[in-house]
Amino acid sequence: MEREKEVLLTREGLRKLEKELEALKTVKRREVAARIKQALEFGDITENSEYDDAKNEQAFVEGRIAALERMLRNARVVDESDVQEGVVSLGCWVRLKDVETGEELEYMVVGSAEADPLEGRISNESPVGRALMGKPAGTVVTVQAPDGLIRYEILGISLGPARSASGAAPDRVSS
Repeated sequence: MEREKEVLLTREGLRKLEKELEALKTVKRREVAARIKQALEFGDITENSEYDDAKNEQAFVEGRIAALERMLRNARVVDESDVQEGVVSLGCWVRLKDVETGEELEYMVVGSAEADPLEGRISNESPVGRALMGKPAGTVVTVQAPDGLIRYEILGISLGPARSASGAAPDRVSS
């Protein structure tokens, strides 16, 4: 049997997946079952779009439950003791500057299961994440993007998001 891929998660990411799984198993399953039951009451299911929609939703929910259970079964939680001091590693926050535009960005480097670039969380497996991993502050990395090469300077690495003098976090943009 092929060994399943280890899923790297922060404690927060683990809690989010557990919460989603619980909601799917309890609330969503019941809702879908009720929709199927109601659609069956309409009679002939051969041309019953409500029934088809409910069955499709049921398949999606059950697929997501299976995927979440697989992720949680193979999860390894990364905490502060796993963060390598002085270099970009999983679980740390990294402040970057686009060398060309001067724009400053901040991301948390996470495993692929909890990546959400719009929320400032990039995967260690993404092009930007791969380029940053293991690099110290002051390093300039080059990332291949659809529009060409982008160069980022690593301004800082920390265990929490940086704040400007105004108390606001730097912009977070997708990678």
